Amino acid sequence: MGNLAFYISCCMCLAFLSILVKFLKEVWWKPIRIQSMMRSQGIRGPSYKFIHGNTKEIINMRKSVQSTPMELSHHELLPIVQPHIHAWIKLYGMTFMYWHGSQAQLVVTEPDLIKEIFNNKNGAFPKRNLPVYMKKLLGDGIVAANGEKWFKLRKLSNHAFHAECLKSMIPAMIASVEVMLKRWRQHDGKEIDVFQEFKLLTSEIISRTAFGSSYLEGQHVFDMLTRMGDIIVRNHYKITIPGIRKFVKMRDDIESDKLEQEIRNCFINMIKNREKAAMEGKWGDFGSDFLGILLLAHHETDKAKRISVEDIIDECKTFYFAGHETTRTSLTWIVLLLAFHTDWQDKARREVLELFGMQNPNPEGITKLKTVSMIINETLRLYSPAIHIPRMVRKEVRLGKLIIPANTEIYIPLVVVHHNPEIWGEDAHLFKPERFADGVAKATNNNMNAFLPFGLGPRSCVGLNFSFTETKIALAMILQHYRFTLSPTYIHSPAHLLTMSPQHGVQIMLETL
Repeated sequence: MGNLAFYISCCMCLAFLSILVKFLKEVWWKPIRIQSMMRSQGIRGPSYKFIHGNTKEIINMRKSVQSTPMELSHHELLPIVQPHIHAWIKLYGMTFMYWHGSQAQLVVTEPDLIKEIFNNKNGAFPKRNLPVYMKKLLGDGIVAANGEKWFKLRKLSNHAFHAECLKSMIPAMIASVEVMLKRWRQHDGKEIDVFQEFKLLTSEIISRTAFGSSYLEGQHVFDMLTRMGDIIVRNHYKITIPGIRKFVKMRDDIESDKLEQEIRNCFINMIKNREKAAMEGKWGDFGSDFLGILLLAHHETDKAKRISVEDIIDECKTFYFAGHETTRTSLTWIVLLLAFHTDWQDKARREVLELFGMQNPNPEGITKLKTVSMIINETLRLYSPAIHIPRMVRKEVRLGKLIIPANTEIYIPLVVVHHNPEIWGEDAHLFKPERFADGVAKATNNNMNAFLPFGLGPRSCVGLNFSFTETKIALAMILQHYRFTLSPTYIHSPAHLLTMSPQHGVQIMLETL
């Protein structure tokens, strides 16, 4: 009996020792090895700290700056939105390394290196695995997928946002804006928060164009996705002991699991209802909207082209959330800038009235909105909804003159790239839409890799044209009916949440034309 107890004790000690060795390898040996390898190549950065990396420093910097509103100047945007990136660039240069927990983050800002990363030859720089809560939000859809699955989903999305399909969505976009403008009639001469208004608008547009419903029908899904987004934001810089979630569920783990299941159930019901309607001949096949295209692919007879129900759910979650969140924030910043720079607001209004008068926008005229396009591009440059673009190095690879070790994450901070005076000129911090008058190439001095609001290369955002069309229509219709200025109550406080968002909304004063 004693021998058995001794044997069991030895086994338990060996198991514990094995776990401890693996743990120390992940949170100490690998980070120290990567840090040493990069420093030998001249890449510096804040030193790695056991388990937490540099996250405690980042949290403290963010708390310090976000409690103080900034002046309405775009020059000081980086120190407010990403204070750690700003501080460490000053200390270590434009390329440096820091630590998110035990994960190495190599900050890359040089356009030539960015181009090399996005070209992704031989799959050297794939998309990273989504963090646990983001995975629950977006699943394994087009944002996260790689290889053959990504190619299949990308092909479907390209079809869904093809020019002719996009053209057919315009009436639904116009109808959604009309609903918003009708609501605004009650606010003539009063203050309105466009950040909240555009949340409703973009949600309505997604519901109408992608799912053949209204925002009210899909409101429960949007509310749950918003709650999931809140969980992601508050956990972004929290570091847990690797593997702990297998044994201990935190409150946010339990809540996010519940939300993930409820969201899934909502989409399952949506899918079943559409399939039932198709069988009854109400849609003609499954419909021509985004959900219909996905369902058609699900019922493909060719197995190679077929997608699963889980694929449909993940694509719907991605389009519901990403499609509404990014356009909402970009529209908000556009209105803010036009409320401040009223000369450009007047120029845009003149162009809209010359093309459409007081009639609703039409597809031909939308493509001719040159001044509006310049304003959109300049806003995306100054206030890109995406704060950064991540990529992963799975195995050792050369990037420029650097040898990047495996398990390193590439971090491309868009505020740094979009505000770089060496690329955009000494007036990079100013709102000057005219810099895009002759296109992106001229604006960037032929550094096309320096304008990245929708990414670059094969993995660039598939919804780019959808977002641009939606934004142009909304802006044109607002300009037809209203003049607007900033409210005295507005507090300029951009923050890195899921996107670059105004912490306290954007309040404007409306005046009917």
